[in-house]
Amino acid sequence: MKKSIIILNILMLWLLTGYNSHAQQVVGNYYTSFDGTKIYYEVKGNGFPVILVHGFSGTGEGWKKGQLYTDLLNAGYQVIILDQRGNGRSDKPHTDAAYANDAEAKDIMGLANSLRLKKYNVIGYSRGSIIASRLLVLDKRVQKLVMGGMGDAYTNPEWPRRIHAYKALMGDTTFHDVDGMINYIHSNPAFDVTALALQQKYQPSTSPQELAKVKIPVMIICGTDDHDNGSETALNKLIPGSKLNYVPGDHNSASRTIQFSAAVLAFLK
Repeated sequence: MKKSIIILNILMLWLLTGYNSHAQQVVGNYYTSFDGTKIYYEVKGNGFPVILVHGFSGTGEGWKKGQLYTDLLNAGYQVIILDQRGNGRSDKPHTDAAYANDAEAKDIMGLANSLRLKKYNVIGYSRGSIIASRLLVLDKRVQKLVMGGMGDAYTNPEWPRRIHAYKALMGDTTFHDVDGMINYIHSNPAFDVTALALQQKYQPSTSPQELAKVKIPVMIICGTDDHDNGSETALNKLIPGSKLNYVPGDHNSASRTIQFSAAVLAFLK
């Protein structure tokens, strides 16, 4: 009899623990962007809002694998992640118009409208920094912006790496400087190759002239072994008053380090 009671108590404890754990999980939502594309996002916390923008072929969930997501919540910020169009749980349209004319930046601005954000900070990494950079030009609500894993190469609208990536994703086998990226994409059947190709085709650039007009605080963070996207020192010079910070790691690992998180939190404060 006692053994049965003990087993029953253990079972009830397990059920309650499981229920509470489930209850604490963030429930995702969708909002409909300017052209009807549904964008998946999550919001957690109640403080000053910070939007995290993931890189190429990534999702908002990827931020949870690093230190920053948890540290921002513990510091009292409201953390907003999203799957950019063409990725994750968001819609993956296959038309040129769906990715042209700053569509991805407009998604973020529309999400901020939907959440009724009067002001917010932005943290981008890799291609997420390229999209975040457009917000410097397009949205006056942005108060501070972090660009991680990015140099000045994206300011060139004819950036060869972008063009090669697009052509390689469309089947051109002559560009071997993007082999690593292409092999990674083709190794995962979950990726929508057409949507990713269109993201490269219409990936925006922000001109030096536009960057010269930036007046809000900007920090550039680069891994000490990251040499993927041009010169971070050149980008630092293009953005007036911007800060440049180095953390350990290469392009794939730097954003997940405790040093990256510490640098971002210090900058936001």
